[in-house]
Amino acid sequence: MLQLTHPSTKLAPKFVPLQESYERCREITAEFSKTFYMGTLLMPEEKRRAIWAIYVWCRRTDELVDGPQAKFTTSSTLDHWERQLESLFAGKPKDDLDVAMVDTLERYDLDIQPFRDMISGQRMDLVRDRYDTFEELKLYCYRVAGTVGLMSTVVMGMDDDINTAPWMQKNPAVVPIKEAVSLGMANQLTNILRDVGEDAQRGRIYLPLEDLALFDYTEEDLFNSVIDDRWRALMRFQIQRALKYYQEAEAGIGRLHPDARWPVWTALMLYRKILDVIVENDYDVFNRRAFVPKARKILCLPQALIRARMS
Repeated sequence: MLQLTHPSTKLAPKFVPLQESYERCREITAEFSKTFYMGTLLMPEEKRRAIWAIYVWCRRTDELVDGPQAKFTTSSTLDHWERQLESLFAGKPKDDLDVAMVDTLERYDLDIQPFRDMISGQRMDLVRDRYDTFEELKLYCYRVAGTVGLMSTVVMGMDDDINTAPWMQKNPAVVPIKEAVSLGMANQLTNILRDVGEDAQRGRIYLPLEDLALFDYTEEDLFNSVIDDRWRALMRFQIQRALKYYQEAEAGIGRLHPDARWPVWTALMLYRKILDVIVENDYDVFNRRAFVPKARKILCLPQALIRARMS
């Protein structure tokens, strides 16, 4: 007898093939983060595909608060997104882009906590548009970007040969957790400085208010795009803080797997050059978006390779 499917039975959703899901992640990464994407192309195929999947998940998380539909985002929206995250870690994709992320989670021993922490960072954006102190901003930067360093380091892998010398065998390799977080922090501080003007248009100020007061620069000055000696001094102060985090991050690259060092050095050096462009633009982040020209990016590649081989 012909067996009919019971009306209440739910058919499993159909998603795109794995290869297509990864390709979509690649396209999104290439479109929205050209500097970061260039660094990923230097990785072995499996690692760069995993990084694309992670990037897309992070971008989708950020878009909930900063994207076109952000005005509809509530705490309940983020609760739902966190439940979807738990489904990913349970191996259950909810849409086509999730297919690549689930595969990445099966290949790499990623911890769910950094992902949860990133969602917590988006929750901060729902309720805050000012930070009184750098300590407050530091927590935000960790959640929305330091976490990316933790996620990526698992994919990058460690150098298994570090402890092969007899006198090192009793000292296990130390995963560069602090350095990974520092790179994420440096990148986020760079984003904040680059995007001061865009954030101001949305009524947000990420520069610590205590720093504005230190240089006698007011919120009104910022919203009026005032560029004077006070502003330049304030920006130099912020840039030095970001550079300190880049320097801390450099110390951990030599502990990564050899095939990860060149792309990580490249990504670090290219992103840090955004700060150089801000200076070249006379600290005008209100009317000019700081970006690194393609020719300068290409010239950076051999420099990064040398640094990688010396690590």
